[in-house]
Amino acid sequence: MSQILIPILIVGGMGILFGGILGVASKIFAVKVDERVPQILEILPGANCGNCGFAGCSAYANALCAGGVKTNLCPACSGDTSEKIAEILGVKADESEKMVARVRCSGSTENAALKYIYDGPCDCHSAAKLGGGEKLCSFACLGFGSCVKACRFDAISVNDGVAVIDEEKCVGCGGCVKECPKNVIALMPAKSKYAVACQSAEKGKFTRQNCQVGCIGCGICAKNCPKDAITVENNIAVINQEKCVGCGICASKCPRKIIKLYK
Repeated sequence: MSQILIPILIVGGMGILFGGILGVASKIFAVKVDERVPQILEILPGANCGNCGFAGCSAYANALCAGGVKTNLCPACSGDTSEKIAEILGVKADESEKMVARVRCSGSTENAALKYIYDGPCDCHSAAKLGGGEKLCSFACLGFGSCVKACRFDAISVNDGVAVIDEEKCVGCGGCVKECPKNVIALMPAKSKYAVACQSAEKGKFTRQNCQVGCIGCGICAKNCPKDAITVENNIAVINQEKCVGCGICASKCPRKIIKLYK
Protein backbone atom coordinates (compact mmCIF):
# COMPACT_ATOMS: atom_id res chain seq x y z
CA MET A 1 0.00 0.00 0.00
CA SER A 2 2.83 2.34 0.94
CA GLN A 3 4.49 1.65 -2.43
CA ILE A 4 1.48 3.24 -4.13
CA LEU A 5 0.70 5.98 -1.61
CA ILE A 6 4.20 7.46 -1.35
CA PRO A 7 4.62 8.16 -5.11
CA ILE A 8 1.12 9.69 -5.19
CA LEU A 9 1.97 12.01 -2.29
CA ILE A 10 5.28 12.97 -3.92
CA VAL A 11 3.67 13.78 -7.27
CA GLY A 12 0.82 15.64 -5.56
CA GLY A 13 3.26 17.63 -3.44
CA MET A 14 5.31 18.55 -6.48
CA GLY A 15 2.14 19.65 -8.26
CA ILE A 16 1.18 21.90 -5.36
CA LEU A 17 4.72 23.31 -5.17
CA PHE A 18 4.99 24.06 -8.90
CA GLY A 19 1.46 25.45 -8.93
CA GLY A 20 2.39 27.85 -6.16
CA ILE A 21 5.56 28.89 -7.97
CA LEU A 22 3.64 29.55 -11.19
CA GLY A 23 1.01 31.52 -9.28
CA VAL A 24 3.63 33.75 -7.70
CA ALA A 25 5.47 34.15 -11.00
CA SER A 26 2.28 35.13 -12.82
CA LYS A 27 1.78 37.96 -10.33
CA ILE A 28 5.40 39.09 -10.41
CA PHE A 29 5.71 39.06 -14.21
CA ALA A 30 2.12 40.05 -15.01
CA VAL A 31 1.83 42.69 -17.73
CA LYS A 32 -0.36 45.49 -16.52
CA VAL A 33 -3.17 46.35 -18.96
CA ASP A 34 -3.94 50.01 -19.36
CA GLU A 35 -7.56 50.39 -18.24
CA ARG A 36 -8.11 52.82 -21.12
CA VAL A 37 -7.50 50.11 -23.75
CA PRO A 38 -10.83 48.26 -23.25
CA GLN A 39 -12.63 51.62 -23.15
CA ILE A 40 -11.19 52.55 -26.54
CA LEU A 41 -11.94 49.09 -27.94
CA GLU A 42 -15.60 49.63 -27.11
CA ILE A 43 -15.56 52.68 -29.38
CA LEU A 44 -13.59 51.19 -32.28
CA PRO A 45 -15.62 49.17 -34.84
CA GLY A 46 -13.77 45.89 -34.34
CA ALA A 47 -13.31 45.42 -38.09
CA ASN A 48 -9.57 44.71 -37.69
CA CYS A 49 -9.09 45.93 -41.25
CA GLY A 50 -5.58 47.24 -40.59
CA ASN A 51 -6.16 50.45 -42.53
CA CYS A 52 -5.17 52.53 -39.50
CA GLY A 53 -1.64 51.26 -40.01
CA PHE A 54 -1.78 48.76 -37.15
CA ALA A 55 -2.45 45.02 -37.08
CA GLY A 56 -5.97 45.51 -35.77
CA CYS A 57 -8.19 47.47 -33.40
CA SER A 58 -6.47 46.10 -30.30
CA ALA A 59 -3.03 47.09 -31.60
CA TYR A 60 -4.31 50.57 -32.43
CA ALA A 61 -5.90 50.95 -28.98
CA ASN A 62 -2.65 49.98 -27.26
CA ALA A 63 -0.67 52.35 -29.46
CA LEU A 64 -3.06 55.19 -28.60
CA CYS A 65 -2.58 54.60 -24.90
CA ALA A 66 1.19 54.44 -25.36
CA GLY A 67 1.06 57.92 -26.85
CA GLY A 68 2.27 59.65 -29.99
CA VAL A 69 -0.52 58.25 -32.24
CA LYS A 70 -3.29 60.30 -33.84
CA THR A 71 -6.85 59.71 -32.70
CA ASN A 72 -8.31 59.86 -36.21
CA LEU A 73 -6.50 57.00 -37.94
CA CYS A 74 -9.46 54.61 -38.03
CA PRO A 75 -11.17 55.06 -41.42
CA ALA A 76 -14.07 52.85 -40.36
CA CYS A 77 -15.00 55.08 -37.43
CA SER A 78 -17.80 57.62 -37.26
CA GLY A 79 -17.08 61.34 -37.19
CA ASP A 80 -17.15 61.73 -33.41
CA THR A 81 -14.96 58.71 -32.63
CA SER A 82 -11.78 60.81 -32.59
CA GLU A 83 -13.34 63.10 -29.98
CA LYS A 84 -14.44 60.15 -27.81
CA ILE A 85 -10.96 58.60 -27.93
CA ALA A 86 -9.36 61.95 -27.13
CA GLU A 87 -11.66 62.33 -24.12
CA ILE A 88 -10.56 58.95 -22.76
CA LEU A 89 -6.88 59.78 -23.30
CA GLY A 90 -7.18 63.33 -22.05
CA VAL A 91 -5.70 64.82 -25.20
CA LYS A 92 -6.85 67.07 -28.02
CA ALA A 93 -8.74 65.25 -30.78
CA ASP A 94 -7.28 65.13 -34.29
CA GLU A 95 -9.70 66.31 -36.93
CA SER A 96 -11.20 63.57 -39.06
CA GLU A 97 -13.16 63.58 -42.29
CA LYS A 98 -15.54 60.82 -43.27
CA MET A 99 -14.42 59.03 -46.41
CA VAL A 100 -16.38 56.72 -48.67
CA ALA A 101 -15.38 54.40 -51.49
CA ARG A 102 -16.56 55.26 -54.99
CA VAL A 103 -16.32 53.31 -58.22
CA ARG A 104 -14.57 55.15 -61.03
CA CYS A 105 -16.22 53.19 -63.82
CA SER A 106 -19.57 53.13 -65.60
CA GLY A 107 -18.69 50.34 -67.99
CA SER A 108 -21.76 48.18 -67.55
CA THR A 109 -22.51 45.27 -69.87
CA GLU A 110 -24.60 47.66 -71.92
CA ASN A 111 -21.93 50.37 -72.17
CA ALA A 112 -18.64 48.46 -72.33
CA ALA A 113 -17.39 46.68 -75.44
CA LEU A 114 -15.97 43.17 -74.99
CA LYS A 115 -12.91 41.59 -76.53
CA TYR A 116 -13.92 38.05 -75.57
CA ILE A 117 -16.35 36.15 -73.34
CA TYR A 118 -14.76 35.19 -70.04
CA ASP A 119 -15.65 31.76 -68.71
CA GLY A 120 -13.50 31.21 -65.68
CA PRO A 121 -13.46 31.58 -61.89
CA CYS A 122 -15.80 34.31 -60.66
CA ASP A 123 -12.97 36.38 -59.32
CA CYS A 124 -11.53 39.69 -60.52
CA HIS A 125 -7.93 38.65 -59.95
CA SER A 126 -8.35 35.53 -62.08
CA ALA A 127 -10.10 37.50 -64.83
CA ALA A 128 -7.44 40.22 -64.82
CA LYS A 129 -4.72 37.64 -65.51
CA LEU A 130 -6.38 36.78 -68.81
CA GLY A 131 -5.46 39.75 -70.97
CA GLY A 132 -6.61 42.25 -68.36
CA GLY A 133 -10.20 41.02 -68.42
CA GLU A 134 -12.93 40.63 -71.01
CA LYS A 135 -13.77 44.33 -71.35
CA LEU A 136 -12.01 46.21 -74.12
CA CYS A 137 -11.27 49.11 -71.79
CA SER A 138 -8.18 48.16 -69.79
CA PHE A 139 -9.26 50.47 -66.97
CA ALA A 140 -12.76 49.06 -66.51
CA CYS A 141 -14.37 47.36 -63.53
CA LEU A 142 -14.29 43.61 -64.16
CA GLY A 143 -17.51 43.06 -62.22
CA PHE A 144 -16.73 39.67 -60.67
CA GLY A 145 -17.13 40.84 -57.10
CA SER A 146 -13.76 40.46 -55.41
CA CYS A 147 -14.53 43.77 -53.71
CA VAL A 148 -17.87 42.39 -52.53
CA LYS A 149 -16.10 39.52 -50.77
CA ALA A 150 -13.54 41.89 -49.25
CA CYS A 151 -16.13 44.28 -47.80
CA ARG A 152 -16.77 43.54 -44.12
CA PHE A 153 -19.79 45.84 -44.01
CA ASP A 154 -21.92 44.43 -46.83
CA ALA A 155 -21.71 47.79 -48.60
CA ILE A 156 -20.90 46.55 -52.13
CA SER A 157 -22.84 44.70 -54.78
CA VAL A 158 -22.35 44.12 -58.49
CA ASN A 159 -25.00 45.44 -60.82
CA ASP A 160 -24.88 44.86 -64.57
CA GLY A 161 -21.14 44.15 -64.57
CA VAL A 162 -20.06 47.07 -62.38
CA ALA A 163 -19.49 47.34 -58.63
CA VAL A 164 -21.99 49.53 -56.79
CA ILE A 165 -21.32 50.99 -53.33
CA ASP A 166 -23.99 51.75 -50.77
CA GLU A 167 -22.61 54.89 -49.13
CA GLU A 168 -24.98 54.51 -46.20
CA LYS A 169 -23.17 51.30 -45.26
CA CYS A 170 -19.68 52.22 -46.44
CA VAL A 171 -17.33 53.22 -43.60
CA GLY A 172 -14.39 54.11 -45.81
CA CYS A 173 -12.11 51.39 -44.49
CA GLY A 174 -10.43 51.01 -47.89
CA GLY A 175 -10.58 47.22 -47.99
CA CYS A 176 -12.20 47.24 -51.41
CA VAL A 177 -9.62 49.73 -52.70
CA LYS A 178 -6.82 47.34 -51.81
CA GLU A 179 -8.65 44.33 -53.24
CA CYS A 180 -9.47 45.75 -56.70
CA PRO A 181 -6.84 44.60 -59.24
CA LYS A 182 -7.82 47.38 -61.65
CA ASN A 183 -7.65 50.24 -59.11
CA VAL A 184 -11.21 51.19 -60.05
CA ILE A 185 -12.29 52.05 -56.50
CA ALA A 186 -11.02 55.14 -54.71
CA LEU A 187 -11.68 56.76 -51.34
CA MET A 188 -13.23 60.23 -51.56
CA PRO A 189 -14.59 62.69 -49.00
CA ALA A 190 -18.21 61.80 -48.23
CA LYS A 191 -19.15 65.47 -48.43
CA SER A 192 -18.00 65.74 -52.06
CA LYS A 193 -21.03 65.88 -54.34
CA TYR A 194 -19.61 65.26 -57.80
CA ALA A 195 -17.06 62.80 -59.11
CA VAL A 196 -15.96 61.43 -62.48
CA ALA A 197 -17.20 57.84 -62.75
CA CYS A 198 -14.40 56.82 -65.10
CA GLN A 199 -10.65 56.40 -64.89
CA SER A 200 -9.72 55.61 -68.50
CA ALA A 201 -6.42 57.20 -69.50
CA GLU A 202 -6.94 56.31 -73.17
CA LYS A 203 -7.25 59.07 -75.74
CA GLY A 204 -10.81 60.06 -76.55
CA LYS A 205 -10.85 58.16 -79.84
CA PHE A 206 -10.13 54.85 -78.17
CA THR A 207 -12.36 55.51 -75.17
CA ARG A 208 -15.28 56.02 -77.57
CA GLN A 209 -14.55 52.64 -79.12
CA ASN A 210 -14.27 50.91 -75.74
CA CYS A 211 -17.18 52.44 -73.86
CA GLN A 212 -20.32 54.40 -74.69
CA VAL A 213 -20.02 56.65 -71.64
CA GLY A 214 -16.29 56.86 -70.81
CA CYS A 215 -14.62 60.24 -70.26
CA ILE A 216 -12.95 61.39 -73.49
CA GLY A 217 -10.98 64.24 -71.92
CA CYS A 218 -12.71 66.88 -74.04
CA GLY A 219 -12.33 69.53 -71.34
CA ILE A 220 -15.84 70.96 -71.68
CA CYS A 221 -16.40 70.47 -67.95
CA ALA A 222 -13.18 72.33 -67.13
CA LYS A 223 -14.05 75.25 -69.42
CA ASN A 224 -17.48 75.66 -67.83
CA CYS A 225 -16.49 75.28 -64.18
CA PRO A 226 -16.90 78.70 -62.50
CA LYS A 227 -14.46 77.78 -59.73
CA ASP A 228 -11.65 76.32 -61.88
CA ALA A 229 -12.09 73.10 -59.92
CA ILE A 230 -11.62 70.77 -62.90
CA THR A 231 -8.57 69.93 -64.96
CA VAL A 232 -7.91 67.29 -67.59
CA GLU A 233 -4.98 65.09 -66.63
CA ASN A 234 -3.81 62.07 -68.58
CA ASN A 235 -6.92 62.24 -70.80
CA ILE A 236 -9.33 62.18 -67.87
CA ALA A 237 -11.25 64.93 -66.06
CA VAL A 238 -10.18 65.42 -62.45
CA ILE A 239 -12.24 67.34 -59.89
CA ASN A 240 -10.48 69.23 -57.12
CA GLN A 241 -12.88 68.57 -54.26
CA GLU A 242 -11.49 71.44 -52.21
CA LYS A 243 -12.49 73.92 -54.91
CA CYS A 244 -15.73 72.25 -55.99
CA VAL A 245 -18.86 73.96 -54.66
CA GLY A 246 -21.29 71.36 -56.01
CA CYS A 247 -23.01 73.63 -58.52
CA GLY A 248 -23.46 70.76 -61.00
CA ILE A 249 -22.59 72.76 -64.12
CA CYS A 250 -19.90 70.25 -65.09
CA ALA A 251 -22.37 67.36 -64.93
CA SER A 252 -24.92 69.18 -67.06
CA LYS A 253 -22.34 70.15 -69.68
CA CYS A 254 -20.59 66.78 -69.94
CA PRO A 255 -21.45 65.26 -73.34
CA ARG A 256 -20.82 61.75 -72.01
CA LYS A 257 -22.78 62.24 -68.74
CA ILE A 258 -19.94 60.64 -66.87
CA ILE A 259 -19.81 63.17 -64.00
CA LYS A 260 -22.09 61.78 -61.31
CA LEU A 261 -23.94 63.40 -58.44
CA TYR A 262 -23.53 61.70 -55.06
CA LYS A 263 -26.09 62.61 -52.39
